[in-house]
Order: sequence, then structure tokens, then C-alpha cells
Amino acid sequence: MPQPTSRDTPLFTVTADTLVAVDFAPRTRRDSRPKGPYRRLFALPGTRAFTAGNLIARLPMGMFSVSAVVMIAGTRGSYALAGAVTATGLAASAVVAPWIARLVDRHGQSRVALPATVLAVLGSLSLLLCVRQGAPDWTLFASYAATATTPNTGGMSRARWAHLLKGDAEALHTANSFEQAADELCFMLGPVLAAFLCGTFFPEAGTLVGAVLLLTGVVLFTAQRSTEPPAGHRQAGRAPLRAPGMRPLLAVCLATGAVFGSMEVVTIAFADAQGHRTAAGAVLALQAAGSCAAGLLYGAMRPAGSARTRLPWCLAAMTALMALPLLAAALTGSLLVLAGALLLAGMATAPTMVTTMTLVQRRTPAGRLNEGMTLAVTGLLGGIACGSAAGGWTVERLSPTAGYGVPVAAAATALLVSLTVLVLFGRSNRFTDSRAPH
Repeated sequence: MPQPTSRDTPLFTVTADTLVAVDFAPRTRRDSRPKGPYRRLFALPGTRAFTAGNLIARLPMGMFSVSAVVMIAGTRGSYALAGAVTATGLAASAVVAPWIARLVDRHGQSRVALPATVLAVLGSLSLLLCVRQGAPDWTLFASYAATATTPNTGGMSRARWAHLLKGDAEALHTANSFEQAADELCFMLGPVLAAFLCGTFFPEAGTLVGAVLLLTGVVLFTAQRSTEPPAGHRQAGRAPLRAPGMRPLLAVCLATGAVFGSMEVVTIAFADAQGHRTAAGAVLALQAAGSCAAGLLYGAMRPAGSARTRLPWCLAAMTALMALPLLAAALTGSLLVLAGALLLAGMATAPTMVTTMTLVQRRTPAGRLNEGMTLAVTGLLGGIACGSAAGGWTVERLSPTAGYGVPVAAAATALLVSLTVLVLFGRSNRFTDSRAPH
């Protein structure tokens, strides 16, 4: 019988009056379906491992403030004290976080993030003990201020994607969209988990579980050394705050943060006025859910135009959609209708934040990405604080319904700033998208 000369050579033979061809080539399973953008993203070695650790570390970010308020107010009987303590921690974070990020860029994520997290966890445990043991009020402020050393885990994750996806703008867009969706998911689940733990077990349970999750997640995240961006011991060039176009972007972050802060306070006040204060968390979770879904969809798309020209369109959509809760509250007064309006309004959040963070990455000098991203987060936190104050003032002086005008005004302010940036820098080489992402 004739034999094939190789495995790739078919064998031809005759049986009766039929010619038979036998192919000895090895069979391989072929998947004709092209991989989606997220499947291609997580096909990179090490990405699933560092993402899992980062998500565990990021979940407590939505737990700590709620846990602290419930723990302090429940034990000391003062929401004013609880609010003052959390505001002090926010102010301390605005000062300390950029410094921690600068150290991360200079010495590496694994060398700085873990010790900084240990200090933050000790601050949380100190707060827990001080509350439980009835320590003086000043100890609460000092303890919660120590948690400001918590590293920006979301920024470190984005820095890893930027390092792994150098030169691939489409993949980096998908990665940034995923990270924004993850932020929304954690801030959606975090407060719900904190309220459940504090209400079901004991007032300190939320803080305790949050501290354990934070430390565990950072340990797992920093253990993934293969995907860690190299440390820049010599950080050449100007500081991110002085980079061309960075300050207007931080102004956009500040105004956008005011949208989030005011919306939260006003929604709680509106639900309380309707006699359904306990439902405020679920209603706000719908806004985060809309943003999470929009973020994942935005990451799967290939939006046309540059990020600089897309930003005003995203902010215009946010301004328009933020008017929906105002209309729902003014025309119907129904919490159920408001919940649907918040779901729709949240869909503009993630695309806006993804586009803003992309521009922040491109404006940040090489080797200082964590610092640049942390400045953007600091701007958001400052905006959240200002928005909370403005929303609370409007609710007290006017009404909860009128309070929904604050996020509309904040979104419109961000839109005006972005349009100013587009006009001032549109024809300037200092603010173009010609630079590749880091």
C-alpha cells in the first residue's frame, strides 16, 4: 500500500471504482469567532491576576465613609461629628494622596503601596478602637486622617494597563473603560455591603471588613510583579500639575465631582422627604449601575474623533441627562420615577470619566502617571466635597427638588470649561492628541 511521504501530504488510493483521498495533517480546533475587546484584553499574561487583587482592594473605597458615619453616629449619637470626621479624612487625602503617588512612581508599586496600606489599615483599626472604647473626639479625627495614606489602587491598575498596552490606543481605551466600570461597580456595592454589615452584625463590622479587604487586595495586587511598570528613580521633566493642559482637566474633574457629591446628598434628602430614606441607597445604586453598563459598552466601541474633541460631547450629554432627575422630581414627585431617571442619567458618567482620564494620561509626563492620575482623583474628591456642601445648602434653604439643579449646574460648568479648553488649545501643539499614550 502506498504510504504518505509526510504528515502534510494526503494519501490517494482507489477502492473499487472510487478514488479516496486521506489527509494525515493534524486536526486543530479553529474558532472562527473573533475575540471581543475584553477577551483580547484579558488574554494578556498576568492581567486577570492583578485585576482580581485590585478589585478586592478597591471595594472598600465605597465602604469606609459609610461605615465611619454609621459607626460614629450610632455610638456617639452625632451625625455632625461623623460628617466632620469623614470630611477631615477627605481633606487629608487631598494632601497626602499625590505624595504617596509620587513615591509609587519613583520607587515602584510593590515597595510603596503595601507599607502605605498597612498604615491606612492601622488608622482604620485605631478609629474602630477609639469609637468602641469611648476615646475623646480628637482621637477620631487623628485616626481617620491616618487612612489618607491609602494608595490610589485604581490609578495603579490604570498605570499597569498603560505600561502593557503602549502604542495600542484602542486596547487602552477598552482598559480605561473597564476600569471606570469597575469603579462604578465598587462604589455601587461598597455602601450596600457596609450598611448590611453595620446593620446586621455590629456598628464596627463595616470598618473591620473593609480594612481586611483592603490589605488582602493590595497584597495580592502587589504580588503580581510581572505586570508592574518600572519605577522611575529619576523623574525628569515637569510635575504633572504644571504639564500643559493639565489644570483645565483638573477643573473639569472638580466640576464633575460636584455632580456626584450633590446628587448623593440631594437624593438622600428627597427620599427622606418622601418617607423612604432607607431606599436612598438602592436608588443611588441604580445611577452607578447605569454608569457601569455604559462604561462596558463604551469600552467595546471605537468612538470616532480624538479624546479632546469627544470630551465636550460627553459633558453635553451629561448636562442633558442630569436634567432628567430634576424634571422627574419636579413634575412627578415619585421616587420610582426618579430612580428610572437616575439610571438614565448615570449612563453619561462613565464615558465622560473615561475620556477625561484618557486625556489626563496623555498630559502626564512619562514616569509620573500615578501622580497624574491621583491628581485627577483628588480633583474629583474635592468636587464631591463642594457638591455635597452645595447640595445640602440648597436642600436646607430651598427644597430637595430644587437641589437637583445643583448637579445640572455643575455639569454645565464642566462643559463650559471643556469648551474653553477646546477653543484655547484647539490649534495649539501643546494640547493635541498626537502624543501616544504612555
